[in-house]
Amino acid sequence: MRILAVDPGQKNIGLALSDETATIASPLTIIKHIKREIDAAQVAAIALERDAKLIVIGQSLDENGKPNFEGRRSARFAKALREQTDLPVELWDESYSTQYARQARIQMGVSRKKRRGHLDQIAATVILQSYLDAQR
Repeated sequence: MRILAVDPGQKNIGLALSDETATIASPLTIIKHIKREIDAAQVAAIALERDAKLIVIGQSLDENGKPNFEGRRSARFAKALREQTDLPVELWDESYSTQYARQARIQMGVSRKKRRGHLDQIAATVILQSYLDAQR
């Protein structure tokens, strides 16, 4: 069962996809943020095209485990996505996913110059791998 993960951002939306066994997450692509409904339609189309059976959306939480400002934006995106697809949509704690993505690029030996740029699809991969690991 393939799972699609979404890291919704203000400018870009990172996507990651699991393998068929829902064991390993891999970066997929980045979508430019346009408007919530348009973004949701694009994500729904990609999920269908990639034969995903579940969509996981990263949601940032505060220190009390409640959605912060960005987390509430993720919840609104999830609502818009549910209106675009019949696939189940789950919110998943994305706390520190961007920092982990940045650290992963450093550990992979990516030069400082090349590290600038989008972390969105790597952050989506971190979110998805966290979800997959928790399901085992």
